[in-house]
Amino acid sequence: MASIRIGRPAQPEHPDVVRQSSLRSLNLAIVTQRLFGASEPLSRADVAADTGLTRSTVSRLVDDLIAGELIEETPPQAFGQRGRPAVPLVPAGKTWVALGLEVNVGRMAARLVDLAGHTRAEERVEVDLRNSDPAWVIEELAALGRSVLSQAGTDVTLAGVQWAIPGLVDAERGTLLRAPNLGWWDVPARALLARALELDPSLIDVGNESDYAAQTVAWDAPGRPSRREEFLYLSGEIGIGSSLVKAGGVVTGGHGWAGEIGHVCVDRNGPVCACGARGCLEVYVGSSALHAWAGVPDTDALLARIESRDARACDAVNEAAAMLGVALAGALNLLDVANVVLGGHLGRLLPAMRSGIEAELRQRVVAAPFEAIGITAVPEERDMPSLGAAYTALHRVLEHPAQWLTLGEIPGVWR
Repeated sequence: MASIRIGRPAQPEHPDVVRQSSLRSLNLAIVTQRLFGASEPLSRADVAADTGLTRSTVSRLVDDLIAGELIEETPPQAFGQRGRPAVPLVPAGKTWVALGLEVNVGRMAARLVDLAGHTRAEERVEVDLRNSDPAWVIEELAALGRSVLSQAGTDVTLAGVQWAIPGLVDAERGTLLRAPNLGWWDVPARALLARALELDPSLIDVGNESDYAAQTVAWDAPGRPSRREEFLYLSGEIGIGSSLVKAGGVVTGGHGWAGEIGHVCVDRNGPVCACGARGCLEVYVGSSALHAWAGVPDTDALLARIESRDARACDAVNEAAAMLGVALAGALNLLDVANVVLGGHLGRLLPAMRSGIEAELRQRVVAAPFEAIGITAVPEERDMPSLGAAYTALHRVLEHPAQWLTLGEIPGVWR
């Protein structure tokens, strides 16, 4: 029977107590983050030079990280220098993994990711989940998760499970408060998923799908930041979510509910949204709404109609671009951000929408004369939330590695 180890972080020391172990924990985190954040593999000597720690201290910490299977050595390289060849250190693959799950209006997805950022297994089911039964969906999602975990192999450690949902989440309680497009209210998501997966609830976190998707833009791999340090990300789905990212972290607000740009009003007399209000942005720009306005079944058909200069499709996209520009202008005026990243169908439609969006931004963003506003698209990746969810679980290990080096084991949970 196959087994998978379960990562169980030790309790952090009291902040008022200063001990040698506290200094070791801090240094271990410094070394870990330097190794994972590097664009090229570093040696022990490189880390010592970068961090100011002594070579002997770095060597001991690196040995601990190797023993804990967070990093691994690659073959020595001389680089044309005298003396002992340098031994490059890289994130360990196939040792620590995290499970990222997603439920969205049109699909469920599960993805298993390792510390090197490689997807070890993934599964996706296309399904209409509007007004669905949460209990049934969670059982189906758990089946996807178990299937993916069964492909993890042996001698791996599960760092955690993160579940991405399109709605308001009380992260502390693990409760989905409201997901209008799913028709879900007050769902004890963490508890139900833990029961379905037969895992301790402490291993599971629940969050907003847009926040997790934004992590894949902010990070090229676990612990390795991308070149985008500050931006406003918009997820393009049936619903429209957004996330403000600063220094690789999502700004979630006091309750974790920031980013509901899809429910910003752009026309108080407009159509009724799934949330119950009139004229929300997503009734014009959400994928289903935009397809209906254009009279097409999907984004592929919409792009084809735009290419053929179909009047109805072009009018729908132009109106959506104007509405999106209005909403973005309000957000940029409020947040003082100069970069916008569009995902999902919005990213695919950016070439057709760019002029309309930029016209509104030039007119409405008060800082537009003084700083250029960048609008870019990420390649369409329909499972970005599950990937970002897995990154988030792995980041907890990298932020406090000392707490994760003592593990428990639950054998035979997945076959």
